[in-house]
Amino acid sequence: MQVNRELFNSVMVPNYNPSEVIPVKGQGSRIWDQNGEEYIDFAGGIAVNCLGHCHPALVNALKTQGEKLWHLSNVMTNEPALRLAKKLTDSTFADKVYFANSGAEANEAALKLARRYAIEKFSSSKTQIISFTKSFHGRTFFTVTVGGQAAYSDGFGPKPQDVVHCDFNDIEAFKALINDNTCAVMMEPIQGEGGILPATQEFAQTVRELCDKHNALLIFDEVQTGVGRTGHLYAYQSLGVTPDILSTAKALGGGFPIGAMLTTTEIASYLKVGTHGSTYGGNPLACAVAEAAFDTVNTPAVLDGVKAKSELFRSGLQAINDKYHAFSEIRGEGLLLGAVMSQAFEGRARDFLLAAAKHKLMVLVAGTNVVRFTPSLVIPDEDIKAGLALFEKAVADVVNG
Repeated sequence: MQVNRELFNSVMVPNYNPSEVIPVKGQGSRIWDQNGEEYIDFAGGIAVNCLGHCHPALVNALKTQGEKLWHLSNVMTNEPALRLAKKLTDSTFADKVYFANSGAEANEAALKLARRYAIEKFSSSKTQIISFTKSFHGRTFFTVTVGGQAAYSDGFGPKPQDVVHCDFNDIEAFKALINDNTCAVMMEPIQGEGGILPATQEFAQTVRELCDKHNALLIFDEVQTGVGRTGHLYAYQSLGVTPDILSTAKALGGGFPIGAMLTTTEIASYLKVGTHGSTYGGNPLACAVAEAAFDTVNTPAVLDGVKAKSELFRSGLQAINDKYHAFSEIRGEGLLLGAVMSQAFEGRARDFLLAAAKHKLMVLVAGTNVVRFTPSLVIPDEDIKAGLALFEKAVADVVNG
């Protein structure tokens, strides 16, 4: 059987359009394709591979647990799930954890919990959910409706009701929307798909204050910002704002599918037995790998390292831009960075991604106007420098036509 890009077209649903390159091996921040060509990875599986490819701690956890116990269902609990939940609650504001398989599922659980809490505790009319334009919260019908990009939710018939949006960081617009029928506000501390746009401290604090005033729950979607990505274990810890519910996934498993919703004891009490569930959520294999990833990342050495590597990245990107003037700004935090197109290259982020791929560098985009970088949190400094040298060649190609 010829396993190539053409086979994708013949056997896969066409909702993706992947690159011609088919990777077969990864190690650290480098991958190799079917032809043995080597690439530097600044994409990290879209902020998932927080420890790069095939990190020894993750490989060891997978092999060890793989010979013990894979799956039980939630008719029984298991040791890796309980250990991971304890570590998550010990390291955050939360008291309770619900495990799922993905960020979308963690967000779905958060939204269902918020509605259930508001309806049972306050009123059947307290159902409004506020989110923000350009936000992204997953692809289930509920989460994609809450996400602020109609292109992803249109075309599937009637949407879940009582979901409204306003512009991110617009305090006055938010004040005009929130009211006593608001049950929850869902926001990313840094909008990921929407263009690597951080919430301002003032905005986040105002949202928190108004949620308290109107008895609305504040849900932080930390699927992309969580588990060390910003140089803090979770991004809320640097904002001076504590959410009521937090979702986490992506980096949580370091590449193995797992998600979690974190909340307080009081709020959690509204998800009584039978109100929500997941067949695979919290399975021992996923939790064992996630525990190894969490233990590795949640250290001063790695978290401080992210901040140092961020500076190296930013200064390298700035040096490229001083020569080529392709970007209007470099924004983001830690190793969630975005190079925003200058006016001359408006809407052309994908051109930079394709040019980078030709030079054997993997990057991402966030919308049409931002080149996104989400490398391994432990990427060696030499790989950052080598990757930026390749990116400079890509930028030169685009700028020089």
